[in-house]
Amino acid sequence: MNWLQNYDPLHNAALSTLLAALPIVTLLGAIAILKIRIHFAALLGLAVALGVALLGYHMPVKVAAATTVYGAGYGLFPIGWIILNLIFLYQLTVAKGYFTILRSSLATLAPDPRIQVILIAFCFGAFFEGAAGFGTPVAVTAAILMQLGFKPLQASGLSLIANTAPVAFGALGTPIIVLSKVTGLDELALSAMVGRQVPFFSLMVPFWVVWAMVGFRGMLGVWPAALTAGMWTSSPPSPPSPRSRCYCASGNRQKSGS
Repeated sequence: MNWLQNYDPLHNAALSTLLAALPIVTLLGAIAILKIRIHFAALLGLAVALGVALLGYHMPVKVAAATTVYGAGYGLFPIGWIILNLIFLYQLTVAKGYFTILRSSLATLAPDPRIQVILIAFCFGAFFEGAAGFGTPVAVTAAILMQLGFKPLQASGLSLIANTAPVAFGALGTPIIVLSKVTGLDELALSAMVGRQVPFFSLMVPFWVVWAMVGFRGMLGVWPAALTAGMWTSSPPSPPSPRSRCYCASGNRQKSGS
């Protein structure tokens, strides 16, 4: 069944925007204000989203049901599976004591809290974002920062700021894949365009996160570290050397010969 969505069902841009935002407002309000458990808040947000879709946007019931099942399945298997594996890896490092070693090593090598924010919230968070995404890097890096002496709200806010740049390619490129399916644009073209834009933000975010933490003068004290981290994440990977290409070619010839 083909259904064309009307983006302005109330014939008023402001009211239609508020109507579309109602499920998100309900979800976040139920969690933050009403203190409802997250899974119950998610079900409440789903009910509001279905009501808005059926009554406000006049979506057919079959399309709404199919969208709900597809969204639940997509959230459970690709997204949930990635997060589950990373949480397992995190719990494994904690149980084996490697996480304590990592935390103590970071505290010893970089006693300055400004450097710790750059290394943990920005660099380490970028790794977690690429591996899992969906809030996992903020949760893990904020936990590390809190164990290093940061206040919970400060650690969460700094981790959120630091996670601005790498989120475009988070969870093994899931945002690019979803955007490609929604818009019909080629994944390689989208990746190339995002790759042209993200380096500027990657260069800016380390300065921004330290500035938000200690102010402009405090940021100037560690600008070489912020510049190094920004340039490292914004630089494109180096092309393979001629020697490595020769090795690859010889390996392919051996496989084809065998």
